[in-house]
Amino acid sequence: MSIHIVALGSECPGGVGPGEEIMGQGQLQGGLLWSYLGHGALVGPCDLESSLHNPAFMEYTSRVFGDVTVVVRDCPSWDLLDSDWASVRKVLEQADILVIKYSVTDKLAFQQVRNGYAPRLRPLLRHWGVPVILVAVGARLNDEGPPCTCPLCASDWSSCVPHSEGLQLSRDLGATYLELPSLNHVFVGRYFGSVLEYFMIQCLKHKAKERPEKRRGNKVNELRPPHLEQPARLPPIRVEESSFSQDMQWLLERGVQFADVAFYAGDSGKELGWAHAAVLCAVSPYFRQLLLGPKTRERPQSRCVCRERDGGPHSLLSTWDGGIIDDMPRSEGHLTGRLTRLVVKDPLLCMCLWETLMFIYRGAWEWEHLQEALEEKLKNSLAVAQLMERIRSLIGRDRGPRDTPSARAAQLGPQTLVNLFNSPLYSDVIFMVQGSVLPAHRAVLVARCDVMAAMFSGKYAEARSRVVPIHGVSSDTFLSFLEYLYTDSCCPASVLQAMAVLVCAEMYQVKRLQHLCEVCVCAYLQSMPSRELASTGISVVRLLRRAKCHNAEQLYVWLLHFIANNYLIFSHKPDFLELSEEEREQVERLRWPSRGYLQELSEYQQRRRKLRKSRCVVM
Repeated sequence: MSIHIVALGSECPGGVGPGEEIMGQGQLQGGLLWSYLGHGALVGPCDLESSLHNPAFMEYTSRVFGDVTVVVRDCPSWDLLDSDWASVRKVLEQADILVIKYSVTDKLAFQQVRNGYAPRLRPLLRHWGVPVILVAVGARLNDEGPPCTCPLCASDWSSCVPHSEGLQLSRDLGATYLELPSLNHVFVGRYFGSVLEYFMIQCLKHKAKERPEKRRGNKVNELRPPHLEQPARLPPIRVEESSFSQDMQWLLERGVQFADVAFYAGDSGKELGWAHAAVLCAVSPYFRQLLLGPKTRERPQSRCVCRERDGGPHSLLSTWDGGIIDDMPRSEGHLTGRLTRLVVKDPLLCMCLWETLMFIYRGAWEWEHLQEALEEKLKNSLAVAQLMERIRSLIGRDRGPRDTPSARAAQLGPQTLVNLFNSPLYSDVIFMVQGSVLPAHRAVLVARCDVMAAMFSGKYAEARSRVVPIHGVSSDTFLSFLEYLYTDSCCPASVLQAMAVLVCAEMYQVKRLQHLCEVCVCAYLQSMPSRELASTGISVVRLLRRAKCHNAEQLYVWLLHFIANNYLIFSHKPDFLELSEEEREQVERLRWPSRGYLQELSEYQQRRRKLRKSRCVVM
């Protein structure tokens, strides 16, 4: 028998254009299907006649499972399919398995597939019932470090294809979704190869049933094995939407207690508002130079063109003469702080200072909302345009050819405070964790964590002390917790690290971080193959106990279903006896395979053995 596989798309960024040549054999050997078939089979020569008959496809053959021929038709570019869609449809009709590939770093090609070709393929696939595998190849970009393969990171959504969009396309096509960070033997053989072999086995079984059976005997009375149902779906883990912008807005509106910058009007000396130097310096290099520069007459200059035309350098802001107060009075029971007084010399900025500060605190990426707020207040389009340019120079974002809303959101957004994370810049509190010194900022902690807000705002020892000891948590775990408060993201390195951060999040009542850790634990466990689950030293039952102890209800329910779906693995482990009677009853009720199936399988094997013995006696 033979299996026909049709592959569409390119796993390399850029692919093949409509006027370019199709990939040669040397390029093809670096592809996904060739990488898989080349390891486990003897690859034969390409079928050139068929390639000339349909130049959009590169054809090659291989053998798997010993004597099964696999014919692969690979089209590297979607644009080549438009030349003769009728012949392409005939090729798709002969396919037993369809593989759709794309590169996560080529977002333009992905959008072309999703918007142009997926609607044409969807009705055909539903009619034919062909299994589809959607494969995303490549590691997502990260400007501040090495490539990150975590599906929770959102720092590269402007240039790469997010995990959610690929998953949604697979649901629209009814496909199995895979992500391969690279085309090495581990990802190609273990992940892609396992899925492809499963569909090839199902295809061979289906073809074997369709062939006329040349067997002697009565087919009506022939024994048939019992049908094994698919395991139940694992319950989803729901995560709340990010509240980073709302938390920082709350800090600007109600966090006056921890403010250390005061703004005054340049003409009248009237107080305009309060802010936090740490947030301003993290978002704006202008404020960083103004507040942290040398105490001389040198002041940061605005790069606004309209101000330069007025003649000579002119500052938007300046420090008050002698305007740094080292011992700023605080409320009773709190530390004295340092207050910096700034004079707003630009009249437009003076009128719209609150809107500008709100824009900065919410992440400095909502330019459309800022423009609407300025238009509503100034009622003058020319003044709005001038002030928008000055704000761009204030935060160091000049308008360029790639100055789009998505690009600005990727640069800033929740990543505005990443420079403050674990930095002594304007730090006003130090955490001592297992001998490690972790600097932090009370304003950020109060805005992002309710427990921290109560700890630093109430009449507690932490509110009056600069050094705060932390007990019962490791330094790596608490550092990951602080990383979430500053960056709104969390990527634990292992299951145990994710559980430790989950416990810390439950201790400080940060629900969203707790749910993110639950998602990480589920993702790590679900990615383990059966052999690794059977031999791993991680006790899933003890994870279940910790999830219940620390109010991780979603993870607790998910682990019960996970144990039930892998009943044959976990029931033979000693810690399985640690389950309570109620939990064991639920696992037995949800177990896969079920007791009824195992009983039917045992009866089928017994009858088959008796039938073999009876045939031997007759012979």
